[in-house]
Amino acid sequence: MPHPAMSPNHVAVISGGASGIGLAAALRFAKAGMKVCIADIGADRLREAETKLSSVAPGGPADIMTAAVDVSRADEVAGLEAAVAQRFGGTDILMNNAGIGPGSTMFGPSDNWQRILAVNLWGVINGTQAFAPNMIARGRPGLIISTGSKQGITTPPGDPAYNVSKAGVKSFTEALQHELRNTAGCRISAHLLIPGFVFTGLTARGRTEKPAGAWTAEQTVDFMIERLDAGDFYILCPDNDVPRTLDERRILWAAGDIVENRPALSRWHPDYAVAFAAFVKQT
Repeated sequence: MPHPAMSPNHVAVISGGASGIGLAAALRFAKAGMKVCIADIGADRLREAETKLSSVAPGGPADIMTAAVDVSRADEVAGLEAAVAQRFGGTDILMNNAGIGPGSTMFGPSDNWQRILAVNLWGVINGTQAFAPNMIARGRPGLIISTGSKQGITTPPGDPAYNVSKAGVKSFTEALQHELRNTAGCRISAHLLIPGFVFTGLTARGRTEKPAGAWTAEQTVDFMIERLDAGDFYILCPDNDVPRTLDERRILWAAGDIVENRPALSRWHPDYAVAFAAFVKQT
């Protein structure tokens, strides 16, 4: 059965909703008869997304709301929550999905690090702190979904700022779910979406055609909804190249670096290449 929050006339708010996974989720919710608000930056992108959403929503434009919001700014996110409450009466699903990935290096520009953390991590914190209290107070079943990343779990070399931001999203969302389930009368649950390789504007890197190994944003959202219905907290998505079994071995190896006192990121350390390859085969 679908989660009760995903019901006609209920309200979904999605940051980073003008493209990619966010837009795919917004389209699914709109088609299901929900009222949808997408928050993003870029007036042209928002207008284009609004047109797509209005065309599939049973109530047309009346059921769709867009807002230009910088999620790194708590005041703008608080204003979004108030605007949604005024327009639709409240929020049933919050999807903290806005994220950027311009690339980073360990000793790269401080401004680049600040912006990645501000959007990817503080955007999730700001969204949750602005929306969750009133979602809880309404007493209705609801969902708070935060988009994380496998890079926030296995933290591969090459993009440290992004890894730090997504590791923070994981820790924050875990703490949020603990808080929610220990709040009397609360019917809201938190969930961590962990996409695989998804072909979006963030990952395209100049490519115009989807690589064979990637999932579409729509496949990712279909999987997300399936696992939300099942009650999963960690929504660990496969893709066309990486099955869940391989993800599990990679995650277990990463945790084993601490338990086994191996060098940091030993998966990429030449002295452990043979051991890691053998470990992965133990599936």
